[in-house]
Order: sequence, then C-alpha cells, then structure tokens
Amino acid sequence: MVSKKSKTWHWSQDVHQLFKKIGIKQVAYVPDGGLAKLLERCQADKSMRSVVLTTEEEGVAQMAGAWLGGQRGVLLTQSGGVGNCINMLSMMQECRIPLLSLVSMRGEWGETFPWQVPMGQSTIPALEAAKVIVHHVDQAEKVPETVQAAAKLAFDANRAVAVVISQRISGSGSKG
Repeated sequence: MVSKKSKTWHWSQDVHQLFKKIGIKQVAYVPDGGLAKLLERCQADKSMRSVVLTTEEEGVAQMAGAWLGGQRGVLLTQSGGVGNCINMLSMMQECRIPLLSLVSMRGEWGETFPWQVPMGQSTIPALEAAKVIVHHVDQAEKVPETVQAAAKLAFDANRAVAVVISQRISGSGSKG
C-alpha cells in the first residue's frame, strides 16, 4: 500500500484493497471519469467480474442477483445515473437486499457543464427519498474509511447505502 502522504497515492488503491478484503466479486458500472482509477483496478483484478452496463438501473438488478446468488457486489455510477435507478431502488428497500454503491458527483464543486447541475443538486435528495443511506465524502483520505463503514452497514444490516464522492475529489467537469 502506498503511503497516503505520497504524491502517487490515490484513494482508489485502498478502496480496491478493501473490496478484495470484504469479498466483492462483482463490479457493475457505467464508464465514469470520476471513478476511472477504481474501475481500472477492478477491471484488472481477475478475482472480480467487472460488468459494463448500458444503464445504471441494470446495476441495481445485477447487485440483487449477485446477493441472491451468494456474492457481494458494488455499483459504481456517476450522479447523473442515480435518477435512472430510483424505481429499482424500491426493490432493494422492500426486499432488504444490500446495495453498496459509489457515486461520483457532478454538478457541484467547479462544474463547467451546466447540464450536470440539476441532477447533481438532486442526487442526495433522490437517494434519501428512495430510503438509501447516504455517506457524503469530500476529502480523498476519508474515502476508504467511508466505503468501509458503508459496506459494513450495507452487508451486515441488509441496507442500500451510497457513498457519494464529492466532485472536489474527482475533479470531473472542471477545466482547471
């Protein structure tokens, strides 16, 4: 593990190792710049099955199927994709199927694309309205511990939990 004080450390290193430690076997995602380094690590890991989605709600269904089949998984998405998942999230709530999701934010810190702002501003309220427990993180060094706490809550208490990663960390959408 690279020291967090090192200029080469990136939170995705620790999160990927955490995924391995807690037994994540499936990673569902729509390609996303804010989560690119984590996606690359998961895709390169032969112990994980990375599945690219055509739309984010497919990932919610895949995570339900993974759980019912005895595997743990994680859904990686951008904030814009959360709106696509709302109807499917009711299944997770009603059936008490755990869902761990990492959401990279758009439409906030330093955003340069105006069309990202409306869903960016609606992401957390939409998740909360769907009874998803939200942990927002805006410091890179806090991402691994936040994901660990969210995974424990999701898998031990059978809850839907989203770690919302601030655009301050990912830098997505900023030109500078």
